[in-house]
Amino acid sequence: MSITVGQIGLGVLGSAMAPNIMKSGFSLIGYDVRAVAVEEMAAAGMIAATDPKDVAAQADIVITCLPSAASLMEVASAIAAAGVNGQIVLETSTLSVADKEAARDIIEAAGGRMLDCPVSGNRILAVKKQLTAFASGDEAAYGEAETVINGFASRVFYVGEFGAGMKMKFCANILNLVHNSVAAEVMVLGMKSGLDPKMMHEVISGSGSSSSMFETRGAMMARGNYVHEGMNFSIPLKDARFISEHAAGLYAPIPIYQAALQPYYAAVAQGHMDEDASAVCAAMERAANCERDENEKSENIF
Repeated sequence: MSITVGQIGLGVLGSAMAPNIMKSGFSLIGYDVRAVAVEEMAAAGMIAATDPKDVAAQADIVITCLPSAASLMEVASAIAAAGVNGQIVLETSTLSVADKEAARDIIEAAGGRMLDCPVSGNRILAVKKQLTAFASGDEAAYGEAETVINGFASRVFYVGEFGAGMKMKFCANILNLVHNSVAAEVMVLGMKSGLDPKMMHEVISGSGSSSSMFETRGAMMARGNYVHEGMNFSIPLKDARFISEHAAGLYAPIPIYQAALQPYYAAVAQGHMDEDASAVCAAMERAANCERDENEKSENIF
């Protein structure tokens, strides 16, 4: 039986997930508050919906990828209003567990089933279908939705009861941000030591010292060009509030993460908000009085 997938939210990450869902053989109907995002995906083969309720009314499984708790509550109410009994909702956003539980309650009261299913990875990895999904909630619903999750993620895990997905995502996000900041720190130290940044990236990539962040974002740091937006600063700084509050509620110290956040604040203060988060390297270059001139920079390969 063919499955019609609905997607609500076609932002930085959602618009990178949608083409892979269609390439995986699913019919996709989608909506975003930005008409231009809907038009771009419609040109790629997506069926354009008029609003979130329209998506839910026509889909077997709905994916939500949203920027805020307020938008999730609004969408959850629209899905509930569509009244599709037994419908599975895959909630992939990065929000607090409490916010997701509130949305789940709205959907379940209307006969739907919601899985907390955040993903790890930035837009670059999403385009390459290299996201990791952390699914949590009703295991039977997960079994029914697993083929759809495999449509936008290369690594898919069921991690436990509802909310465990977000808890896993918080841990993964800490590593992503720390790896990104420390990659910038290493690149700046190397440049100030007289090493060529492209050579550094080539030598370290694939070694025991490397990481996915170093290999992906380190390439952008080596070129000194952050215009291609894989995931701008607004998203990790939004997520930082959820992570910090979650850790504080458990009295769990996260000092390395908090230290790694500081270059992010510096990068935003220096005007890099809308660039890829690898621009933490530019902020550290300025701090080290090691800024490159334009002739030392080159085009990105992404």
